[in-house]
Order: sequence, then C-alpha cells, then structure tokens
Amino acid sequence: MLTFICLALAVGLGIALVKLANHRRAVRSLHGAIIRKQPFLREDVPGATGGVWEALCSATNELITEVGTLQQQRSGQLTQLEATLGSLQEAVLIVDANNYIMLANKALKEIFPRAKDILGQRLEIVLHSVVFLNHVDAVRRGVAQPQYEIEFVDGNDTRWVEVTGTSIPPLNGQKGQWVIFVLHDITKLKRLELVRKDFVANVSHELRTPLSVIKGYIETLVEGHEEIPLVDRARFLKTIERHTERLNSLLEDLLTLSRLESINPGLRREAVSLADLVDGIMGEFRARPEASGHHLTCEMDPGVGRLLIDPLKMTQVCENLIANALKYTPAGTTVHVEARRRQKEVMLTFADTGPGIPADDLPHLFERFYRVDKGRSRDKGGTGLGLSIVKHIVQLHGGRVWVDSTVGKGTTFSISLPLSPNG
Repeated sequence: MLTFICLALAVGLGIALVKLANHRRAVRSLHGAIIRKQPFLREDVPGATGGVWEALCSATNELITEVGTLQQQRSGQLTQLEATLGSLQEAVLIVDANNYIMLANKALKEIFPRAKDILGQRLEIVLHSVVFLNHVDAVRRGVAQPQYEIEFVDGNDTRWVEVTGTSIPPLNGQKGQWVIFVLHDITKLKRLELVRKDFVANVSHELRTPLSVIKGYIETLVEGHEEIPLVDRARFLKTIERHTERLNSLLEDLLTLSRLESINPGLRREAVSLADLVDGIMGEFRARPEASGHHLTCEMDPGVGRLLIDPLKMTQVCENLIANALKYTPAGTTVHVEARRRQKEVMLTFADTGPGIPADDLPHLFERFYRVDKGRSRDKGGTGLGLSIVKHIVQLHGGRVWVDSTVGKGTTFSISLPLSPNG
C-alpha cells in the first residue's frame, strides 16, 4: 500500500514538473515575442493550453501591435521633423537625455564642417566645448539664458554661435528629457564688430598725433608770440601747416573709403585706353620732385586696347601704387609699370627694385592703417589707407589685387581686370 502511494505521488510530481516546465517555456516564448515584436502563437509552446493561455496570447499580440504602431509614429515624427528642419537656414540640434545626438540638420554641418555622420554620437565627441555642455545641462534644469553666445575654437578656426535651447518630450519612448537647440552663426558679425573697434581705435590714434602737435605749437605761439623769434615762429607755422595737410589727407581718404563701401559707390565707367591713361600718369610723376633719382619705365601691350573702367578711380589706383613705390624706395630704384592681356583679363603690374617687404607683413598690407614701418610711414606723410582704397576700387571693377615681394629684391603689386565689365 505504501509503495502504491509513493508511486502515485511521484507520478503527480512528475506531471506538475512537466506543466511547470511548459509554463516556463511559454513565458520565455512570450518574452521573446515581445522583444522581437512578432505575433505570439499558442502553437509556439506545446502544452500551453486552456482559456488563460488563449487570452494571454491575444492580449500580448494586441500589445505588440500597439507598440509597433507607436514606434512607427515616433519614427515618422523624427523623419518628418528632420525633413522640415533640414531646409532651415538656422542650424538645429536635438540631443537625448544621455547627450546622444538624435537630429542635426544641414545648416549645423555648415557651421561645423567636421561634424559629419554625427547621428547617434555623443555630443562631447562632436563639439569640444565645455561651455556648450554646461549650457546643455542648464537648459535641462531650466536655468539657461534665453540666448547665449558661445565661442567654439577648433585649431585655428574660431566660430561664434548664438544658441537658443529648450526641453522637449522624447520622441522614441525613452525616459528623460530631450533638448533642442537653434544655433545662429554670428561669426561674421563678431568679426565686423572687431574690425569696427579696431577702425575707431586706429582713427582716434591717427587723428590724435597731428592734433596734439598742432595744439602744442598753437599754444606756444599764443602764449609767447611776442618773445618768439621770427625764424622759430615761421618754423612752428610750417609744422602746423604740414600736420594740417596730413589731417586733411586722412579725412579725404576716410571719406573716399566711406563712399567706396556705400551701396552706391558712384562708379562711372567709360571706354578708356589703358595705355594712354598709364602713360599720362607716368609723365606727371616724372616731373615731380619725389621721382628725382628714380627710373620710371612703362610697357603697355597693344592688345589691351580700351577698357570699360572709371578713369578717375583707376587713376587714383595707379597714383597710389606709383607714389608708394617712390616713397618707400631709395634713389636709383626702378619703378616699372606693365600691362598684359591674358585671355579674358588684363594684368597690370607695378614693380620696384627697392628693399622689399617682409613676408609676415604681406597678408596685412591691404588692411586699413597697416604700416610695415610705422614711424617711417608717418614721417613720409602716409595715412595708411591708400592700399585699402586701391583694393576697394579694383574690386568694384570686378578685379582683384595682390602683392609679391622679396626682401632685398623688390616688390610687385599686381591687378587683374576683366575685359568685360561683368567679369
């Protein structure tokens, strides 16, 4: 009897274990179906029978279908959002709660050219800026400024960006808040601001020197004009006259630059023989005292013919470049002007055999008030604006100007002008 009871218990326990194993297999199969988002079938688990399993299968499949639909909707939202933001001129960046980049439009890659294939990457790897990362954290905490200017430095390249950010709900069902940023590139504005500040500082400096001299001599004349000998008095007046002329030249050049940079620079084109124009200018310079001891030569290609240019402004260009060559080269130097036709453009060069210009100074020559030798330039009466005026006039004609120089061998300024007024 006891043996029969033990056998019955063993059989019952075996049946229970089989059912438990079936249930475990059913649960594992159910979990796998949810993960794979595939329909769950009762036939996938032998032995999983009964109304409870039927109801569970039905509920699971409904859940899988609903999750799939929601994910498709979220994926569609991201795709639609990317398509919408992709055409914006403003850069847009979306990062998730863990700082992974979820969206970056084309404009962002134009601001940061190295930011390619950045979707799914961490923000710290793409944009190396502690300031920006701190701003991202401040946006998440709701304590960020509405508009925040950030300087991004990448090697020799510096970008100034105005950033506006806000939190948004996650679009893929994750926990935590996403953040969206609109980035406006203000690098050009910053550079213009720096140029403006430098310009104001340079103008103030250039005006202060002659004004201080004039003021000093006038005060001396006013206070002691009766005791000052006539010779000294005449010398003082000559100094005042010289600095007054310098002030007048500076103001004239400033007005010229202002007109050239205006919306309507007043370019008046005429069909002009470049050879006649240059020959006339060279003849005038040969008669000037400052040309004494220099050799002025000219060579004009007959194929250049007539150009549609503003004769007054191009005369100013030629006079500035020839005057500079005479001013900053010693006696015995040759100044050679040459014009050559090359396909659809005319090359006009102004070469001298003077001391040359150091290589470090060449990139800055066309900047306002830039001087290679500051004190020497002021002594010779230069305003530091002549080459800036040359550059603006040439660009108004659709051309370009550049300089080549070797210390000890000389300097050549080259101008290319299109044969057609439209370039």
